[in-house]
Amino acid sequence: MSTTTNKKWNKFDTAWVLNLFGTAVGAGVLFLPINAGMGGFWPLVVMAILVGPMTYFAHRGLAYFVLSSSKPGSDITEVVEEHFGPTAGKLITLLYFFAIFPILLIYGNGITNTVDSFIVNQLGMASPNRVILSFVLIAILISVMLFSEKVMLKITELLVYPLVLILFALSIYLIPQWNASMLYELPTAGGFITTLWLTIPVLVFSFNHSPAISSFTLSQQREYKDFNTTEYHIGRTEKGTSTVLLFFVMFFVFSCVLTLTPAELLEAKAQNISILSYLANKFDNPYISYFAPLVAFFAITSSFFGHYLGAREGLEGLYLKMKGESVNRKKLNYGTAVFFLLTLWGVAIINPSILGLIESLGGPIIAMILFIMPMYAIRNVPAMKRYQGRFSNVFVTVMGLIAISAVVYGLL
Repeated sequence: MSTTTNKKWNKFDTAWVLNLFGTAVGAGVLFLPINAGMGGFWPLVVMAILVGPMTYFAHRGLAYFVLSSSKPGSDITEVVEEHFGPTAGKLITLLYFFAIFPILLIYGNGITNTVDSFIVNQLGMASPNRVILSFVLIAILISVMLFSEKVMLKITELLVYPLVLILFALSIYLIPQWNASMLYELPTAGGFITTLWLTIPVLVFSFNHSPAISSFTLSQQREYKDFNTTEYHIGRTEKGTSTVLLFFVMFFVFSCVLTLTPAELLEAKAQNISILSYLANKFDNPYISYFAPLVAFFAITSSFFGHYLGAREGLEGLYLKMKGESVNRKKLNYGTAVFFLLTLWGVAIINPSILGLIESLGGPIIAMILFIMPMYAIRNVPAMKRYQGRFSNVFVTVMGLIAISAVVYGLL
């Protein structure tokens, strides 16, 4: 498998497209129609044009960054240390952790709200004690991680197939419910640009699969050995992932937005539940009302596992860099599990706005690592000079800066 002529698409590439898709499709996708749709239909069309290239070029850049190490098999934190020094290595590991950790907080809160909404609206029972419900749900998810990683990865992979099919089936099922009210909502030029600007961080989050990029790149390296072949397959697999995400996710978003009115989307945001839970409550249909919250539950669960691995890698990596000595990895594993359980549980009890969390915590750091860092490396690191002079570098840098500025504006 080490020859440069080995460029045929194969099962290995397909498996990674599904893995990367599964990492991306989680809470963000289920809240994207609410936030993106509130600005109207026409800004959404522009977003659909932008998000494909954004996702592809940014993730490909990060993968090429990991690939640029002189020592094959180095993960993202080791590559940063190699190119920028030990201090930057610690800083990026810290940022890497804080890019993924808020997403786990969102998932702990989101899964509690999804199950609570299902119990109240579909089962017709009283809302359970939030403190107990959130603890049980989060403890089960983390226990699976401690019990068997192989089982968890297999479950995640198996969940992707039905998720793709169900998202597509729901999108088609909603077509008879489409109404034209959104098409006549024409925003002002200022409103149009502001909507685009403020929604980009949520788009970045919803299509983000950066927690898996480091392990994806190392896996490609092991499979293809030869640098040029590895580089080729990384680019093509990322193109496949971005295309599948763009088609299934944006079709789902458009279908939801054309089904609901702007007022209903505002109501969904006020209720702090996913678009599927809201649709389940709106339609008196057993298929949607029982199935949609389950889809939300499975999507959040599958993505939770992938992000937990990334967050744990970041936290343990940071601890090991600071400690600078050998530690008992099993004890460290249990220690991080307890930390995640307590913090996720605390946030789920408080129940802050999920979209607020995505915008203020997830967006800027993800944009820094995913968009800005690889582009900075292309300009300044000799091993990345081969990627200079591409228009895509300018595009990725500009979109990254827009995402960061939108979050800073939102916080102010």
